[in-house]
Amino acid sequence: MIKIDYRDPRPIYEQVVDGIEELALRGALPADTQIPSVRQLAMELSINPNTIQRAYGELERRGVIYAAKGRGNFISDNMEALRANRLEEIGAQIGALADRARTLGATEDQLHGWIEKKGEDRA
Repeated sequence: MIKIDYRDPRPIYEQVVDGIEELALRGALPADTQIPSVRQLAMELSINPNTIQRAYGELERRGVIYAAKGRGNFISDNMEALRANRLEEIGAQIGALADRARTLGATEDQLHGWIEKKGEDRA
């Protein structure tokens, strides 16, 4: 489900947040799916429960999950809006990179070629 990379410079809780958020955005965790309890996920990942609690707090703040008193944590039903926001952010990053490449002399054909090549690499 979630992989922790101890060589990753990001804090462990951020890796947990990103892992759960990615699963939810890709649809692997559909809306209203219950996620593991803090204790259960901490045991599965062999990390401190406080780290998982912090990650769940951040996920709730971002709107990825919601807490149901006495029942646990569940994936939010607003993932489509979150997915649209994430795609918008990625589009802005791509635009900034393209502008940077243009200032270094990249042509539009080169930019298109790079994007097409990356798409082919994934197929």
